[in-house]
Amino acid sequence: MATARKRQVSLTDTKYYHCISRCVRRAYLCGEDKVTGQSYEHRRGWIEDKLLELSKVFCIDVCAYAVMSNHTHIVLYVDDIKAKRLSDKAIIIRWHKLFKGTILSHKFLQGERLDSAQQTFLNKDIEQFRERLSSISWFMRVLNESIARKANKEDNCTGRFYSQPSMALTLRAA
Repeated sequence: MATARKRQVSLTDTKYYHCISRCVRRAYLCGEDKVTGQSYEHRRGWIEDKLLELSKVFCIDVCAYAVMSNHTHIVLYVDDIKAKRLSDKAIIIRWHKLFKGTILSHKFLQGERLDSAQQTFLNKDIEQFRERLSSISWFMRVLNESIARKANKEDNCTGRFYSQPSMALTLRAA
């Protein structure tokens, strides 16, 4: 039985992780399908663009990556200290770059006054956003979901594009 990623990831041991995501159903991530002759090379750009976007939002750095015909290898550095140092406003702004946020997070950014109950709920949301912005699982989820949606639309199909979940391997000095 596989071990849950939250039990595999220990930022006190290492902050570097090698993540692998594999395609299913003989789907092509990039390259050329020798059987049909169709090129999927443009999808490499999708992945590169999304990695660049996510590295600006998440408190996770992309150290290296390789995009193969049916899988990716990505080496990530989790900067949890940066996530802890960011202000509440900075966390919300980053979160809103990827997700809608909440009514309270929008009110906060617009400078509206929140009562104590609303502030309590907002603080819980902010802590959740902060945790997710330094989570390998969330990083890979956002990356893979966006690529899978585009690829499925282009391939005119539905269902899984990647086998779930992506693998995360710790990288330690020898």
